[in-house]
Amino acid sequence: MASESIPVLLVTGPVGVGKTTVGSEISALLNRAGEPHAFVDMDSLRWCHPSPPHDPFNIALAMRNLAAVWANFRAAGAGRLILADVLESRDDLAGYRAAVPGAAILVVRLRASVAALTGRVRGRERGAGRDWHLHRAAELAAQMERDRVEDLIVDTDDRPVAEVAREIPHRIGWANGPEV
Repeated sequence: MASESIPVLLVTGPVGVGKTTVGSEISALLNRAGEPHAFVDMDSLRWCHPSPPHDPFNIALAMRNLAAVWANFRAAGAGRLILADVLESRDDLAGYRAAVPGAAILVVRLRASVAALTGRVRGRERGAGRDWHLHRAAELAAQMERDRVEDLIVDTDDRPVAEVAREIPHRIGWANGPEV
């Protein structure tokens, strides 16, 4: 028996681009449209110390947690899934597919200039990790331009979050009525 297809939107991009903010706003749009779904910021599923030396970003832990959380969301009626995460390679999609049986994943990369990323990171990071986040933002922006892991790119420079979030469901075919 074939598993049911689960539409999954993976919002990716470098540190500071607005993955979580945009994913949350898309979730709010789907809420208003009455679309059964769930939203997960993958960072919340990997936030554990220490991480193993071979997995410094706790990716394996995040995927195990996603499998458990998705099973609960699905049982509660979610029919779609929005994820916010850094995707560095298309090969990494296998982990999401293992965690979400039947996942039909569409990757949307949010893109911003390094100047915009730097400004956003400086505006939100106040502690010891600020320098790391600034470096990582620029590093990931260059890597993502080079490696192109996405199915769709959405530019975010000088655009309100609500505008970016409204654009994505329309471009990927998730729009259902005037509210989405």
